[in-house]
Amino acid sequence: MDISLSTGEILDIIGEGIKEGSTNVTIKGIAALDMAESGELSFLGNNKYRKQVPISRASIVLLPEDYKGKPGENQLYLRVRNPSLSLSKVCEHIEILLNPSAVPRIDSSAVIDPTATIDPEAYVGPQCVIEAGAAVGKGTVLEARVYIGRNSQVGIDCIFKPQVVLASYCKIGDRVRLQAGVVVGSDGFGYDFSEGAHYRNPQIGYVIIEDDVEIGANTTIDRARFDVTRIQKGTKIDNLVQIAHNVNIGKNCMIAAQSGISGSTTLEDDVTLAGQVGVAGHITIGRGAVIGAQGGVNRDIEPGSKSTGTPVMPLLQARKIDVFLRKLPELFKKVANLEKILEKKSVNKN
Repeated sequence: MDISLSTGEILDIIGEGIKEGSTNVTIKGIAALDMAESGELSFLGNNKYRKQVPISRASIVLLPEDYKGKPGENQLYLRVRNPSLSLSKVCEHIEILLNPSAVPRIDSSAVIDPTATIDPEAYVGPQCVIEAGAAVGKGTVLEARVYIGRNSQVGIDCIFKPQVVLASYCKIGDRVRLQAGVVVGSDGFGYDFSEGAHYRNPQIGYVIIEDDVEIGANTTIDRARFDVTRIQKGTKIDNLVQIAHNVNIGKNCMIAAQSGISGSTTLEDDVTLAGQVGVAGHITIGRGAVIGAQGGVNRDIEPGSKSTGTPVMPLLQARKIDVFLRKLPELFKKVANLEKILEKKSVNKN
C-alpha cells in the first residue's frame, strides 16, 4: 500500500476530533495497535485492546472521546466520537487514491447487443456481455467479464466487480456494489415430485435490488418463481450468502457470511443475521430482530428480539442453557456418587 498523508490531511479527512500531542511524521500505512510502527495510523475500536494503546508505536492513534491517557513523544492522540468510523473515512480516501475512477469507455472486447443502452459516462470493461434491451446508467462501472442479461436495468454509479452475473429482467437501483462472482437472478430451487420424478417449477419472476445495497463475493440471489425477489434500500449482504426465490429483505438489514434464507421468507427492516444463520421458508423475522451466529430459524421471530441456537430461542434462555450444559460433567459425577451410596445402603439393609 503506497500512501502518504500528513497530519493536516488526516484531520481534514476526519473533520473532527480533540488533539493531544503532536507528530511531524508522514503517515505511510495503517496497522493494529500492537503491530504499528512510527509512520503508521492506528485506532482503538474495541475496549478489549485498550491496554495496547499506551505501548503502541503508531504516530497517530484514533481514540474514543472518553479515553484517559497521554501520548508518547512525537505521537498524536486524536479523540473522536467513533474511532472505527473515522478510520473508515481515512480508508475511503486511500481507496480512491489507490483505485482511481474508471474513465468512461467501452472496451473493444465487450460484446453489446445493438438494442442495449449504455450511458456515455459508464465504463464497460474487457469481455463484458450486455444482452438485448439491457440498460446501464450514468457513472456505472462494469469490470471485466460482467454479464448483463436481456432487458435488465442497472442504475447510476453502480460498481460490478469481475464476473458478476445479472440475469435477464432484473432491476438494480443506484449506487449498488456487487463484489466478484455475485449472481443475481439465477433460477429458484423448486420441484414437484410426480410419477417417480422431480418436475422443475419454471422460475418466471425477477429480482429487484434497491439503492445503496452492497453484496459480497459469490453471493447468490434467486429470481422469484413468480412476482419478485426484493432486496430493499441500504441492506448490506456479506460473502457466500444464499437468498432463495420470493424472499423479501427490508431496508438496512445486515446479513453475515454463509447465511441462507429459504423461499418466500420476509426480513423486515433493520434485521441482523450473524454468520451461518439458516432461515426456513415462509416465515417472517420482525423489524430490528437479531439472530446470533449459526442460529436455526424455523418460526416467526418477534420484532426487536435477540435469538440464538438451533432451533432459535431467546438469547437469555440460551445463555442459561449454556451454563447448565457446562455443569453437566459435574452433575453426572454427583449422580454417580449418589448411586454408589444408595447401592451400599441397599447392600447393608440386605
